[in-house]
Amino acid sequence: VERVTRESNFYDAEKTKNFLMEAKLPDARPLINVCDRFGFVPDLTHYLYTNNMLRYIEGYVQKVNPGNAPLVVGQLLDDECPEDFIKGLILSVRSLLPVEPLVEECEKRNRLRLLTQFLEHLVSEGSQDTHVHNALGKIIIDSNNNPEHFLTTNPYYDSKVVGKYCEKRDPTLAVVAYRRGQCDEELINVTNKNSLFKLQARYVVERMDGDLWEKVLTEENEYRRQLIDQVVSTALPESKSPEQVSAAVKAFMTADLPHELIELLEKIVLQNSAFSGNFNLQNLLILTAIKADPSRVMDYINRLDNFDGPAVGDVAVDAQLYEEAFAIFKKFNLNVQAVNVLLDNVKSIERAVEFAFRVEEDSVWSQVAKAQLREGLVSDAIESFIRADDATHFLEVIRASEDTNVYDDLVRYLLMVRQKVKEPKVDSELIYAYAKIDRLGEIEEFILMPNVANLQSVGDRLYDEALYEAAKIIYAFISNWGKLAVTLVKLQQFQGAVDAARKANSAKTWKEVCFACVDAEEFRLAQICGLNIIIQVDDLEEVSEFYQNRGCFNELISLMESGLGLERAHMGIFTELGVLYARYRYEKLMEHIKLFSTRLNIPKLIRACDEQQHWQELTYLYIQYDEFDNAATTVMNHSPEAWEHMQFKDIVAKVANVELYYKAVHFYLQEHPDLINDLLNVLALRLDHTRVVDIMRKAGQLRLIKPYMVAVQSNNVSAVNEALNEIYVEEEDYDRLRESIDLHDSFDQIGLAQKIEKHELVEMRRVAAYIYKKAGRWKQSIALSKKDSMYKDCMETASQSGDHELAEQLLVYFIEQGKKECFATCLFVCYDLVRPDVALELAWINNMIDFAFPYLLQFIREYSGKVDELIKDKLEAQKEVKAKEQEEKDVMSQQNMYAQLLPLALPAPPMPGMGGGGYGPPPPMGGMPGMPPMPPFGMPPMGGY
Repeated sequence: VERVTRESNFYDAEKTKNFLMEAKLPDARPLINVCDRFGFVPDLTHYLYTNNMLRYIEGYVQKVNPGNAPLVVGQLLDDECPEDFIKGLILSVRSLLPVEPLVEECEKRNRLRLLTQFLEHLVSEGSQDTHVHNALGKIIIDSNNNPEHFLTTNPYYDSKVVGKYCEKRDPTLAVVAYRRGQCDEELINVTNKNSLFKLQARYVVERMDGDLWEKVLTEENEYRRQLIDQVVSTALPESKSPEQVSAAVKAFMTADLPHELIELLEKIVLQNSAFSGNFNLQNLLILTAIKADPSRVMDYINRLDNFDGPAVGDVAVDAQLYEEAFAIFKKFNLNVQAVNVLLDNVKSIERAVEFAFRVEEDSVWSQVAKAQLREGLVSDAIESFIRADDATHFLEVIRASEDTNVYDDLVRYLLMVRQKVKEPKVDSELIYAYAKIDRLGEIEEFILMPNVANLQSVGDRLYDEALYEAAKIIYAFISNWGKLAVTLVKLQQFQGAVDAARKANSAKTWKEVCFACVDAEEFRLAQICGLNIIIQVDDLEEVSEFYQNRGCFNELISLMESGLGLERAHMGIFTELGVLYARYRYEKLMEHIKLFSTRLNIPKLIRACDEQQHWQELTYLYIQYDEFDNAATTVMNHSPEAWEHMQFKDIVAKVANVELYYKAVHFYLQEHPDLINDLLNVLALRLDHTRVVDIMRKAGQLRLIKPYMVAVQSNNVSAVNEALNEIYVEEEDYDRLRESIDLHDSFDQIGLAQKIEKHELVEMRRVAAYIYKKAGRWKQSIALSKKDSMYKDCMETASQSGDHELAEQLLVYFIEQGKKECFATCLFVCYDLVRPDVALELAWINNMIDFAFPYLLQFIREYSGKVDELIKDKLEAQKEVKAKEQEEKDVMSQQNMYAQLLPLALPAPPMPGMGGGGYGPPPPMGGMPGMPPMPPFGMPPMGGY
C-alpha cells in the first residue's frame, strides 16, 4: 500500500484518503503519502493527533516535508495541542522552516508568543530575514517590552508591516515605525485618523519632500488647516535646519498659499527666531506680501534691512507698488532706480527734479533729462543734460531740438558735448544750428578751427533747406564748385554761378546753371553754359526740351547754330538743329540738309519732317538714306510739294518693292499722263508688261503708251503684241500690222484674223489671209485671197501648204475662171506639188498645153538630170567594190608573210570537231559564201568604208 500510494497516479486521492483513515492502519505512511502528494496536510495532522500518532507527525515534519510545518503547526494549534510539543516540533526543524507562513499561521490564531524562543534563536544565529524581525517586533510590541527602542534601532523589520500592526495597539508606535521607513502615506493616514498633527507636522518638515508637502497642502486634504497651524506654531520654530525651512516655504509657495506663507514667515522672521536675519526669508516675506497683501509691504520695508533691494524693488514696480518701490530704492541708495520709478511709473517729473536736486548725482540728472526729452521738454532736458555733464545722448537731443526748433539751447549743449567727444555728427549739427539761428560769422570761424564735421553733408543739408548763404560758405570752403554754382543760382548770382560751373566743369552743374539762367531769362549766360552741355550727346536732348518747353525757340536755335562751330561738335547738334528748323524755321531746313547731309542722324530728322509735313525735305532725306521705297511713296502721296519728274525717275528706278512700280504707273496716269512713256521706258526692264497693258486697258488709255509698247515688243509678250495689233487695226496701219505679225508671233492669231477678215480695206483682208496662212489654215487663206482676186497670194499659200490636192484644186479653179496665165504660173509656183499626169491631163482636156509647156520642159529636164545622176552613182559604186577587194587581198598577203617568221608553238590536243591544235590563227572565213575572207585575229580593215 505504501508503494502504490507513493508511485501510482491512477487513484482518486479523496476517496483513498478517506478509505485509509477509516482503515486506521497501524502504519500511517500510506496515508502520509496521499495527503502530502495531494495537499491534505491539515486533515493528515488532525488524524494523526487525534489518534495519538505523534511520532508520525514528527517524522513527517522532520523527514518528509519540513516546508509544510506551518500547516502542521496551525492545525495542532486548532486541535489545542500542548505548546511544549509544538515548540519542540518547531525547534527540531529550525532553519528548515519557512518563517513567513509559520508567523502567519500563529498570528491568525493570536499565538505569536509561541514563536519567541524560535525567533530569538534565529536572530542569535544572525538571521536578517525581514519576516523574522517583523514577528519579533510584533511580539515585543504586544509584550510592551521597550518597543520604541526596537522600532528605532532594529534595521531589518518592514516598517509598513510593523506600523500597520501598531496602529490599533499604539498609534504613536505606528508613527515611529512609519517615520523610520519613510512611509509617507501610511504616516499621514494614521496621524490624521488619530489627530496627531504635531507629529505629522514635525515629520513633514523633517522629510523635506516636495511631493509630500504637495499632498498635505492640497485643497482636498480636510486636515490642511490643522497641519498648517502645527507647522507654523511648533514644527518650524523648533527647526534649526535652513533646508527644512526652505523646503517648507517652497512648499507653501508651490501650493499657492500666500496668506499662510506670510503667517509662516512672520513667525520665523519677525519673532527673533534663528532665521530672523535670513536674507532669503526676508526677500520672500516681502515678495509674498507684494503678491498677496500689498498693505503690509511698506511696514516690512521699514522693519527689515537684510533683503535684496534692487530685485525686490523691481518686483514692486512690476506689481505697480510704485511708492513702495521708490522707498526700497531710496533706502538702498539706488537713486537711479528710484528716480526712474518717479519718472516712468509715478509719472512725476517735478518730484524727479526735486529728487535730483536733493541727491545731485549726474546719473540721476541724466535720467531726468531723458524723461524730459521724451516728454518734449527739450530746453529743460538740455539744461538737465548739461547739469549731468552727459554727452552720450546727443543724437536724441539733436533730433528733439530740430523738431522743436530750439537751436540756441542746442548750440550750448553741443559746445559741451564737443569737449567730451569728437564726433562728425556733433560738429556737423553745430554748424547747422549756427545756420538756423543765422550766426554765419560763427560758421566761418568754426570751419577755420580744427573740427571733424562732415562739411559736404552739412552743405547739402543747408542747401536742401534753402539756407543758401550758409551753404555758400561751406561749398566755397571745401571747393565744391558744382554745388557752389547751384547755390549761387538760388541766390540769383548768375555770373558767379557760371564762374563756379566753369571750375566744376561738370555736365550736371552746367545743366543746372543753364536751366536757371533760362528761367531767369539770362540767355547770354545760358548760352555760355549750353555750349558746354550740348557737346555731350546724352545731355543735348534734355537742353533742347527745356528751352522748347519754355518757348525759347529762337534762343535755342541760336545756341545750336553756335554749337556747329565747336571743335567737339557732333552729329546730335546738326540733327537737333535740323529738327528745330523743321519745327520753327522751315525756310532754312533744305539748305541745312543739303549742307550737312553726311553729319545728320537722318532717321531722327525723317521723323521730324514727317511730323511737320515737310514732304520735299522728307523725300530728299529718304534718298540720302537709301530709303527709295519710302521716298517714292512720299512723292506719290504728296505730289504737289514733293514731285519732280527727273528726281522721281531716279527714285523709282531704285525701289525694292515691285508694287511701287505699278503705283507709279497709276500715279503718272492720273497726274502726269504726258510723261508716262518716259517713266515706263525707265522701268521697262523691271515691269511686268502684261500687267502694265492691263492697267492701261482698264483705264482705256492703251494708245497713250504705244511708244512704250513698241519699245518692249521685242520681248514678244502676248498682251503687248495684241495691244499693238489692236492699235494698228484701229489706225489701219496694215504695214506695221504685217510687220508686227511677222516679227512677233505671241498673240491670238485666229482671233485677229477673224476680226479683220471682213475689214473694208483690202490690205487688211490680205493680212487676215496671211495670218490664216501662218496659222496653217490653208483653205481659209486661199478662200479669202480668191474672194479678193489675190491670185498670187493663193498660189503662194498653196505652195507653202505642201498639199497636192490643194494645189490641184487651185489649178482647176484657174481653169474654171479661164485664167490661163494664172494656170501656167500656178504650175510653176506649185511645181513640187502638181503631179505631171494631172497637169498634162488638165492642160490637154482644157486646151492649155501651150500654157503647160514651161512646166513640162522643167519636168523633163529635171528627170533627165536625175537619170544621169543615177548612172553616175552606179559606176562609182562598182569602182569602189573593186578597189575594196584588191585592198583586202593585199592585207591577207602581208599577214601570211609575218606568220612564217613567228616561232612554232606546241600544239594542244585537238578539241572534238576542230582541226589541229596549237595557238595559231583560225582558218580564214573566206570559204563562207557571200562573205569576203577575214584576216585572222580581228575584223576586216575599215579602209574601204
